[in-house]
Amino acid sequence: MHLLINIDVPDLAAAEALYTHAFGLAAARRFGDGGVELLGAQAPIYLLQNAAGSGATTDTQRDYTRHWTPVHLDVVVESLEPALDRALQAGLVQETSIRETNWGRIVRLADPWGHGWCLLQFVNRGYDEIAT
Repeated sequence: MHLLINIDVPDLAAAEALYTHAFGLAAARRFGDGGVELLGAQAPIYLLQNAAGSGATTDTQRDYTRHWTPVHLDVVVESLEPALDRALQAGLVQETSIRETNWGRIVRLADPWGHGWCLLQFVNRGYDEIAT
């Protein structure tokens, strides 16, 4: 299986600038004015320009205000504070304080288009600390 990540955004240039700065990704292929491929993660991320109010499904319109979704992206980092600083400088918003667990440290963020992100720093054995 090969996984691709697609993220709808209303402003392609702004999203490219934010994600490349915040997460150290690099722009690769471009798909006209409507998309850009970002590399540097385990799966390529495709930013797809779609206007707010355009049809997302047959009965739902795209809305880029902050929203909850059961799917979000976690970015694993070596050191949480520098990664958090970089993400905040790039334009993400911190939504929680840094939480310490026996598997690591986590902070929740949102981008300007309503998408949820987490930064994770594993400690000890990471998720193996809680695996059963």
